[in-house]
Amino acid sequence: MALLTCRDLVLGYEGKKVVEELNFSVNAGDYLCIVGENGSGKTTLMKTILKLHAPISGRIETGEGLKQNEIGYLPQQTMVQKDFPASVNEIVLSGCLNRCGFRPFYNREEKQAAKKNMERLGITDLAGRCYRELSGGQQQRVLLARALCATGKLLLLDEPVAGLDPKAMADLYHLIENLNSFDGITVIMISHDIAAAVKYASHILHLSFKPLFFGRKSDYIHSETGKLFREVYGGER
Repeated sequence: MALLTCRDLVLGYEGKKVVEELNFSVNAGDYLCIVGENGSGKTTLMKTILKLHAPISGRIETGEGLKQNEIGYLPQQTMVQKDFPASVNEIVLSGCLNRCGFRPFYNREEKQAAKKNMERLGITDLAGRCYRELSGGQQQRVLLARALCATGKLLLLDEPVAGLDPKAMADLYHLIENLNSFDGITVIMISHDIAAAVKYASHILHLSFKPLFFGRKSDYIHSETGKLFREVYGGER
């Protein structure tokens, strides 16, 4: 059974349809990039997977024992989030909150998970630093470590490299690729960076009110949709 399956989804808000006829599945170990123009329903889909929005119709099914509180999420950053006055260690630990239930403290296992994920992303030396004093690339590493504290299975990433300089972008893409390739974490990432999508993804979902394409990256590259989109927005030939 697939890790995540969307069946006959119609998504929107305030009664307005944003995307419909959406059917796709994500298997364990996949790296799915969701592409499309602004307003095509990418973020709405991600928030529906997270149950932050309800679908207008259709359903989302999970398999492989995946629980709703085992999905790691890295949202688009806002200016308020960038200026958050907490330590790196506190923010990474907060990724364990869903494990705590009504318990008002973090246990040893959760503290070890935070430590492990900071090591994983090369930010152990930043643990005591204030988050708002960090560079954009460092902040994204912190938020990715936080998301990893919530999951060992599935990461949802919404434009994770937005606003980063080229080196920070390349470093973050490399980290995400390693998490997928070597740690076996399934990745679903929204991206406007079509070059990165065709470089790193195993599968592509292209949205434009209705899904224009879903399948393997190699097939997308040679599809009419893929060719047209890459001509407009760039990407490897």
